[in-house]
Amino acid sequence: MNLEIPRKFGLLVNQAQQVAREIFLPISRKYDRAEHAYPKELDMFASIMDGMNEGAEDGGAGAGRLARADNGNGSGNRNGTNMKTVLGLTELCWGDVGLALSIPRQGLGNSAIAAVADDEQLARLGKTWAAMAITEPGAGSDSAAIRTTAIRDGDDYIINGEKIFVTAGERADAVVVWASLDRSVGRAAIKSFVVEKGTPGMTVERLEKKLGIRASDTAAIRFENCRVPAANLLGDPEVSVDKGFAGAMQTFDNTRPVVAGMAIGVARAALDKTLALLEKAGETLRYSTQTWTQSAAHRELQLLEAEWEAARLLTLKAAWMADNGLPNSIEASMAKAKAGRVGNQVTLRCVELCSSLGYSEVELLEKWARDSKILDIFEGTQQIQLLIIARRLLGKSSSELK
Repeated sequence: MNLEIPRKFGLLVNQAQQVAREIFLPISRKYDRAEHAYPKELDMFASIMDGMNEGAEDGGAGAGRLARADNGNGSGNRNGTNMKTVLGLTELCWGDVGLALSIPRQGLGNSAIAAVADDEQLARLGKTWAAMAITEPGAGSDSAAIRTTAIRDGDDYIINGEKIFVTAGERADAVVVWASLDRSVGRAAIKSFVVEKGTPGMTVERLEKKLGIRASDTAAIRFENCRVPAANLLGDPEVSVDKGFAGAMQTFDNTRPVVAGMAIGVARAALDKTLALLEKAGETLRYSTQTWTQSAAHRELQLLEAEWEAARLLTLKAAWMADNGLPNSIEASMAKAKAGRVGNQVTLRCVELCSSLGYSEVELLEKWARDSKILDIFEGTQQIQLLIIARRLLGKSSSELK
């Protein structure tokens, strides 16, 4: 694994940096205050991204959309869509996390489609803007406890249930819904379905008011006798107790490094702004001298940067493994756990270091602190990631190690 940014992604990273600086930052506060208002500025940006991705060798995936690694043997050194997405989203979230989550046709549900869909489904649904609907009022961190059902009826499935905290749930063109084919079987029967917007029986009940990422809409959706074509079931329709719901969980192996990259991006923004404010006040950070000869603020900044770098490298490793067909479940959880915690720690500490400037709306530091909290929660909370890591390291099942 080469720790430098792959040369072929240099243009992508530079373009994402420009977007973050020139498009996202100037409107960040505007859409933080105007919660639920759609950022019209993103329409032009989404069209530009479509043009950039047209004909790309990895399927033209953009931010939030991942391709499946297909070599399967870990040979060679391939940097593909997983690395590309992590690098791009890291830069975009330096500008604004909520806006990055609001880019048309780049939803989290696209990760599920890319992870488990067959070739026909990828061709038909790959460019659909898809949200992800997993969480329910009674099933949060434990995805295996979902109660939404999908019952086969001829060439269709009939879905009944309720989903909450669906990112881009109102704006997206489709929603990837996790539902059980047979609740008596347990987690082995959980499958994901693509439900297109406007399907009878699917209703957006409300939009949530949130602490952070206010530019992104977060919806509660109800499914009542919602009829979905059987062809929209992603992956294998057979229920296998031996396999469990490994196919569905593969989605998380793809999306967790992406969320980790988002946390790295917003943490870097806070570090850069804090350093700039300190320099403006006449305090220059010198890496060539020992930390105990510098001010307490500079010493704290260097410690935060060390934690940030550790999180960044874990994230790049998890993405690289996915691109090279290596099982990355434990690395994906490690990256998500580390980056989620570090992102929150860094942004909050930067607020403290900048005192009144950090706490007020004069700067975006307080907003970044609010935005960072969700990155330690969605796609699996900090505590769930630590459980997954422990289970993998100890070889324990979920029933043996709760």
